[in-house]
Amino acid sequence: MATGDLFREHQARGSELGKLARGYMEKGELVPDAITIRMLLDRIAQADCSQGYILDGFPRTLAQAQALDAALAPRGEGVDKALYIQVSEEELLRRLGGRWVCRLCQTLYHEVTASPRVAGRCDQDGGELYQRSDDSRDTARRRLEVYSQQTVPLVDYYRGAHKLFTVEGEGSVQEVRQRLLHALGHGSPARPAARKG
Repeated sequence: MATGDLFREHQARGSELGKLARGYMEKGELVPDAITIRMLLDRIAQADCSQGYILDGFPRTLAQAQALDAALAPRGEGVDKALYIQVSEEELLRRLGGRWVCRLCQTLYHEVTASPRVAGRCDQDGGELYQRSDDSRDTARRRLEVYSQQTVPLVDYYRGAHKLFTVEGEGSVQEVRQRLLHALGHGSPARPAARKG
């Protein structure tokens, strides 16, 4: 589950947590831990997570990782693996700055890798495409700055716990998908093989 999707779901519902999260997301800042953790724990308590789940976009800070461990421990649960997808800054800016979304059905497009057949219009329903404020190139740069300040310590944290798996994140979607599956223990590796960090 992607925490960004949880934030947007709460915003669409107009929940108190969604309103709080919106102000931070629009500025490209991390949503405070207390808000994120409340949303996440609510979501993983649902029946479809009883056999496990994959977190995407959380934790992003050392404090969040420690809070997540503390929240899961009473349930006899914990993080099994942390996948670190390595991608160059140039490639990240290209990916993050080119995303567009249909106003009607929320289908995602990308200027380079998944462009619509008609510029500015959704292939599914003809809806107008727009760029979310948190997908602009300027916001993407800010997100990378925040990442380098607050998220990099997580690599050492999960490496020290022997849970970190580094996966090469450049290449085709299918190649990266295969590497991720391999790191999770499913399928064979795609070039280069995922390695334990």
